[in-house]
Amino acid sequence: MNSALDATEGIDIEPPSTDLARRVSSSLGVSTSPTGFHTPSWTKSGSPLRAATGGLAKHLKPFATEDIKILLLENVNVTGQGLLEAQGYQVTHLKSALPEDELIGKIRDVHVIGIRSKTKLTARVLREAKNLIVVGCFCIGTNQVDTQYAAEHGIAVFNSPFSNSRSVAELVIAEIISLARQLGDRSNELHKGTWNKVSNGCWEIRGKTLGIIGYGHIGSQLSVLAEAFGMTVIYYDAVNLMALGTAKQVPTLEALLRAADFVTCHVPELPETNNLISRKEMGDMKDGSYLINASRGSVIDIPALIDAMRSGKLAGAALDVYPAEPGGNGDYFTNELNSWAQDLRSLKNIILTPHIGGSTEEAQSAIGIEVSTALIRYVNEGTTLGAVNMPEVSLRSLTMDEPNHVRVIYIHRNIPGVLRGVNAILGNHNVDKQMTDSRGEVAYLMADISGVNVAVIKDLYQRLEGLSSRIMTRVLY
Repeated sequence: MNSALDATEGIDIEPPSTDLARRVSSSLGVSTSPTGFHTPSWTKSGSPLRAATGGLAKHLKPFATEDIKILLLENVNVTGQGLLEAQGYQVTHLKSALPEDELIGKIRDVHVIGIRSKTKLTARVLREAKNLIVVGCFCIGTNQVDTQYAAEHGIAVFNSPFSNSRSVAELVIAEIISLARQLGDRSNELHKGTWNKVSNGCWEIRGKTLGIIGYGHIGSQLSVLAEAFGMTVIYYDAVNLMALGTAKQVPTLEALLRAADFVTCHVPELPETNNLISRKEMGDMKDGSYLINASRGSVIDIPALIDAMRSGKLAGAALDVYPAEPGGNGDYFTNELNSWAQDLRSLKNIILTPHIGGSTEEAQSAIGIEVSTALIRYVNEGTTLGAVNMPEVSLRSLTMDEPNHVRVIYIHRNIPGVLRGVNAILGNHNVDKQMTDSRGEVAYLMADISGVNVAVIKDLYQRLEGLSSRIMTRVLY
C-alpha cells in the first residue's frame, strides 16, 4: 500500500510523550486504527485509496493498537480471526463456549467479544465486562445476548443475519428429499449390515406441496429451490410479502398446515413463536406429512412431535435445533439435557442434526468477514451501521486533507436537554460534522472536530463524562 496511508506518516495531533500517550489512550477509551481496513465509501483512484471526497483517506488512530483485547469463542471462522489479527489487536480464540463463571473471568478485561449461538451473554456476565464496547455474534440470532442491557451500558451488538441463508435452505432441501425417500433409515440399516430394499412409503418430491412458515431470507431462497424441484410452494408470514416465482401466501397458519405435504419453520425466537407447532397444529397437518425445523428449538413442541410420529400422524421429521443444546461437541445429547432425548432418538425416519444449518465453509467464511468488518468499523470509526441494539449512525471517513481532527462518540440516555449540554462543550471548537439518532431509551451522537491536540482531547472527554446523561464516551483520533 502507498506509504501515504501508513500510520507513521498520518500523525494528525501533536504527539505527546509515549508514556502520556499510552495513559491517554487507556483513560479515554480511545480506539485503534485500522492497518488494512477501508470503508465502503472509498474508491480506487490510481494507487492510493481515496475517500469519496477525493482526498487521501486518513485512518483514525490512537497510540497503542495492541491495547485492544478481543476474545473469540466457539471456533469463530479463521477468516474473521485473520481480519481482526491484521488490525494489530490482541486476539484470543477458543474452540468452545464457556460456563458462566469462567466466562465472567475471561470477559473482565476484553474490549470486544465474538461468539456464536452457545455462549450466553446475560446481564450478570455483561455487568462484569467493565471494558467491553462491542459484541459480535458470528451467527444469525442475537437471543443469546441481553441486548437491552448491553445498549443501556453502551455496548453495541452486531450479527450476520443473511450470510448463511443459502446454507440453511440447501440443508432443508436435502432433508425434504431424505425424508421422502427414508434415506436416514436405509443408511443406518445398511451400516448395520441389513439390506432392506423397499419402495413402500417412499416418494418423489415433484408435485408435492411445501409449506414455509416465515418467508424471510431463508424461506424465500428455499422457495426458489423447491420450485426448481417441481414442488408447489405456499407460505405463511405475519406480514404480507411478495412471492418469488409462483409461490403463494396463505392467510393463516392453519391453512398452510392443512394443505402442505412438507412443513418447514423459519421464524425467530419470540414469545409468540414459542411452541408455534404443538399438538393442535400437528393435528391440523395432513396425515403422513413431514415437519422440519431449522429455526429455533423453542418453535416446535417436541413431546407432541414424538407422539405424532409414534401414532403415524407424521411420516417423518427433521430437527436441527433444540430447546437445550450442548455447549460443545461430545456425547451430551441425552435425557440429562432434554428429558425426551432418548424417545426422540428412538424414532424412525427422523433426521437429527446438531445445529449445522449454517455450518458450511462458505457460510462461516462470509459470516466471519461480515461480523469482523462490522467490529473493526465500530472499534476504529464508531460506525454503528448494522447494530441490532443501537441507532445506526455513520459519518464519512476523514481524509489526509483534514489534519488535527478528533471523532467524539457520546452514547447517552435519550432524555430532553442532552444536545444542549453536549453542544455547549463542543461549541468552543470547529465541529465539521455531527450526527445523532436514538433508539428507544438510548441515543448515539458522533461528531468530527478539527483543530485539536491532546490537551483538547482530554478536556472534551472529561467534560462529556461529567454529563448526567452519559452512558459511554469514546474519543477516536
